[in-house]
Amino acid sequence: MKALDALYEAQKIAFSPFVFQTAYSMHNLGIFDKIFEAKDGLTLQEIAQQTNLDEYGVRVLIEMAAAADIVEKNSATNKYTLSKIGYFVARDEMTRVNMLFTQDICYKGLYHLEDAVKNGKPEGLKEIGDWETIYQGLSKLPGRLKKSWFEFDHFYSDNSFDEALKVIFKDQPKMIFDIGGNTGKWAIASTRYNKDVHVTILDLPIQIETAQNNINQNFADIKDRVHYYPINVLDEQSTIPAGADVYWMSQFLDCFSEAQIESILLKIKENAKPGAKVYIMETFIDNQRFPAAEFSLVATSLYFTVMANGNSKMYSSSVFKYIIDKAGFKCVGEHHLHEDSYHTILELELK
Repeated sequence: MKALDALYEAQKIAFSPFVFQTAYSMHNLGIFDKIFEAKDGLTLQEIAQQTNLDEYGVRVLIEMAAAADIVEKNSATNKYTLSKIGYFVARDEMTRVNMLFTQDICYKGLYHLEDAVKNGKPEGLKEIGDWETIYQGLSKLPGRLKKSWFEFDHFYSDNSFDEALKVIFKDQPKMIFDIGGNTGKWAIASTRYNKDVHVTILDLPIQIETAQNNINQNFADIKDRVHYYPINVLDEQSTIPAGADVYWMSQFLDCFSEAQIESILLKIKENAKPGAKVYIMETFIDNQRFPAAEFSLVATSLYFTVMANGNSKMYSSSVFKYIIDKAGFKCVGEHHLHEDSYHTILELELK
């Protein structure tokens, strides 16, 4: 890379918040939609007219977007169209979910990243709530923030459920413990998939309350087969009970440090019956097919650092396998889900 090109790339980093806020504002103000819907593009004046915005505001946004290669100008017509980059910013679902999550959950908090790294605590969390970890406050988040958090969480899990269910039910389990059950989506999917299975959701009391209300109010046909076990798995005195054929953890263990992951697995091991299976579904950094997915996961680690709990991250599968072995389990299967998913399921048994 030539020095002038490197200097240009350095300025992109220096001004990256300006570019992000430009893209977010254009999304929110409907500018992307208007440009996308216009076959041959729009002039500045046409954008201003169609969005009921002042031409000055439109101009500064469009000029920044053009400098960032988000829009392109036709010099003959003075009309702007979306570039390939702009198309994905404007229309790609993964990009939309990531952008809204960044804006609503992480943006202000990232200002405190340096302190979070120094202190090992989610120092940015105070920007959205007064909790020790974000998980204690999920059900209390204001509407827009809650929507952005759960859209982000579900985007990276829901598209995997159909294939994951086939993996989990190959041995026809009768009792599944869903550890970190959140809003109950897996419990709902499992009991709908198999009419005989029972699912126990294990989670923080406030999350249990949310899941129970959701299922009781909206899924009466399955509520007799869904059970609840309030637990803080980080409490040294807490125990994970016996009785499960399958222990299921979907995007749960990445919420903890390596030592905490080991302690959770040891809690399972303590009461697990012979032949029980443990399934861990994660978006491992080293198992991604596309650079965009890997980049998103690496960035998400900083969310855990500054907003979630201060000590967890997105992991590689090799790290998980080391912890699994250390906790007294063996990995007997590794299921890479289909190309539209980002997930791998590790299938474990006791040694």
